[in-house]
Amino acid sequence: MMKVLLINGSPNAKGCTYTALTEVASTLEAEGIETELIHVGHKDIRGCIGCRKCHTTGKCVFDDLVNETASKFEESDGIVIGSPVYYASANGTLISFLDRLFYSTSFDKSMKVGASLVSARRGGCTATFDELNKYFTISNMPIASSQYWNQVHGNTPEEVKKDIEGCQIMRTLGRNMAFLIKSIALGKEKYGLPEKEPFTPTNFIR
Repeated sequence: MMKVLLINGSPNAKGCTYTALTEVASTLEAEGIETELIHVGHKDIRGCIGCRKCHTTGKCVFDDLVNETASKFEESDGIVIGSPVYYASANGTLISFLDRLFYSTSFDKSMKVGASLVSARRGGCTATFDELNKYFTISNMPIASSQYWNQVHGNTPEEVKKDIEGCQIMRTLGRNMAFLIKSIALGKEKYGLPEKEPFTPTNFIR
């Protein structure tokens, strides 16, 4: 069965970000895709220290939620990252988690579908949205889109539910993501993954 991980980057387990994520999750499930929600924002997760130990062991040197999530990420067909907006940026704990998750995992992420969504009382959404999408574009992961930028507004879950357009955007995202995951599965079956050239790193120092 196809599966999508949903990452709640808010410290609040059932807050505004969670409310947006559940709109996406319920739509994915209605499309026959299994979902799992992982709460990250309340954890004590330190940032990457660049030790590169993961290059030899295959996992992060800090054995916490990052390593627990890595195997689930590898087995998933897609991932949705949700964050509240803090100073026009994502939650710092979430960024530490994502930096280590993407850097320490060597499995091929090609054609896993990525999506991000953000929640704010008022401003900073698009900057945060752009920040989160960069994890996908560096990993050969196509990004699921919606009818507008993936954002909801409100200071409480109840206010988010009153953001009728925002909730609709989340449901559209879920349907588009389900379609993309299913289409990629058919494409892989018929055509396989795109050919990859050997990685050629270039440092701009001569």
